[in-house]
Amino acid sequence: METRLHSGLLFALYQLSLMVGIALMPVAFVTSRFGFTLPVHRVIDRLGAAYDRTSAGE
Repeated sequence: METRLHSGLLFALYQLSLMVGIALMPVAFVTSRFGFTLPVHRVIDRLGAAYDRTSAGE
């Protein structure tokens, strides 16, 4: 039960991070013109890898 809850929570966080990343895309375009990048890809990669590890263990 705890594994399913953990896996479900990671999946929800992963989906939320994708949605936030898409919503912040216009901001990322503007900030990249000034030489600053938003590290949203790191969050998405880490949550995706954590979800893959969790779902592979079931």
